[in-house]
Formats: sequence, structure tokens, C-alpha cells
Amino acid sequence: MNLIAAVDENWGIGRDGKLLVSIPNDMRLFHEMTMGKVVVMGRKTLESLPGGVPLAGRTNLVLTSNTQANIRGAMVAHSIEETLNQLKGYQDEDVFIIGGESIYRQFLPYCKIAHITKIHQAFEADVWFSNLDKMKDWHVTADSEEQTYFDLEYHFLRYER
Repeated sequence: MNLIAAVDENWGIGRDGKLLVSIPNDMRLFHEMTMGKVVVMGRKTLESLPGGVPLAGRTNLVLTSNTQANIRGAMVAHSIEETLNQLKGYQDEDVFIIGGESIYRQFLPYCKIAHITKIHQAFEADVWFSNLDKMKDWHVTADSEEQTYFDLEYHFLRYER
């Protein structure tokens, strides 16, 4: 399984239910990598998407504790076990965990590859991603050249377990 996230220098990923910053090249990379794949997210992440609807061109799986949830255009699961069971029919490399904080934390042990956009600035975050640099089983296997968007500098990193 893969995961994909944009993090600041403190591994912050969001504030008030939104991304810390929107970088067009990061959005483009997310779109290219996940198109035609399975994306797994929590309810809050779904609600933060444009229109609060599942992502077009992808198989969407939403993990929520609401047992009455019926989300048009998405599969719904209520536990990690149920989610993993629904994912059995898909190739590991075709599954992307896309957030939020709780979903990343719960599925990190099942992921082998992490696609991280590392933004070299600290923002005021209220949700964070696990710091892969401090985890001995995760290693950077690819690093892009430095990218810039206005005054933001960032890199696209690939971590592997």
C-alpha cells in the first residue's frame, strides 16, 4: 500500500480541516499518482474535498465510525479490518492512503511506500503526519530537485519501508 501527503518541516498536514497550503505541482502529482487507483480516506478528508464528494476517476473508500453512512460514489468501511477486507481485491500498489491524520496513523503499518511533498516552511498546524525521518524502518529512496512556488520551497520525496 502507498500513502501520499504534503507535510511542512514539522510534519504538519493541516489546520481547521484544510491543507496547510495548496501547491499546484503537488496537486498535479497527487492527481497523476492516484488517477484510476483506490484512495482511502476518513470522513473529514472527504468533506474537505471540493464539493465534499468522492474524487472522480478513482475508487473511493471512506472509513467512518458512522454506521448509517451511505456515501454516493464511494465504498464505506467502519473499521481498519473492514477496510483491509474491502481492499483485498486490489493490487497493493494501486491503493493510496490520502488522510487525514487518524487514517494515516492507522494505516502506516500496512504501507510500504510513502510519497511525501516536504514543504520547507513551518505552518500553524493542528494535525500532523508521523515523522518518517525518525523511524528507522523508513528510508528516502527518491528526492526531486528543489521546487519553488512563489516563496515556498519543497521537495517530492519517496520513502520506502
